Amino acid sequence: MKAIRFYLDFISPYAYLAFVELPRALEGLSYAVQYQPVLFGGLLKHNSNLGPAEVPMKREWVYRQSQWLAQRQGTVLDLPAAHPFNPLGLLRLAVATDADGYPNRYVCETIFRHVWEGGADAADAQRLQTLTEQLAPTRDPRSDEVKQQLSAHTAHALSQCVFGVPSYQVDDKVFWGMDALPMLRAYLEDPSSISDSAWNAAKHLPTGITRANR
Repeated sequence: MKAIRFYLDFISPYAYLAFVELPRALEGLSYAVQYQPVLFGGLLKHNSNLGPAEVPMKREWVYRQSQWLAQRQGTVLDLPAAHPFNPLGLLRLAVATDADGYPNRYVCETIFRHVWEGGADAADAQRLQTLTEQLAPTRDPRSDEVKQQLSAHTAHALSQCVFGVPSYQVDDKVFWGMDALPMLRAYLEDPSSISDSAWNAAKHLPTGITRANR
């Protein structure tokens, strides 16, 4: 049985869609999933990168595509009242539900639906309080312990070369994006189908040009 570490942030519609699709995409395989909340904004900051919703034309495309993808896979996806929003309260709640900071699938599904079903304000304080009461975390989501654990989750993701969500780690390989699910399945079915030499060659491809104003 292979272990999959699923890096997620509830702010991402693609993370939500991939979360829903994962059981279907890997149907028939033997695996176990550990869900690891990370702060997507922290990954972006570390890499001096803009998020999809911070590029106006790309932002519109993300919303159009995510709604189309949801319709195609039969998943309810309603855009929240405002996006992007501050996901820290939701991430800390997820971390607080488990002693080691790894929420189970029920917790992740409940929080994803809080954001992506109904079109309400995902960061509304009263809704967050109601959600907290529903999930009954074993620790205070506002505690320093939980805050530090979320930071550690994000730092760990960066140490594994995770740069976006959703990402899935198996062995020493990280697969990024909803569209990487078929590639992930191929690796789980036969690890030799993705050779180490081909995988590692990407690290050594020379850069031909860089933008001076980057």
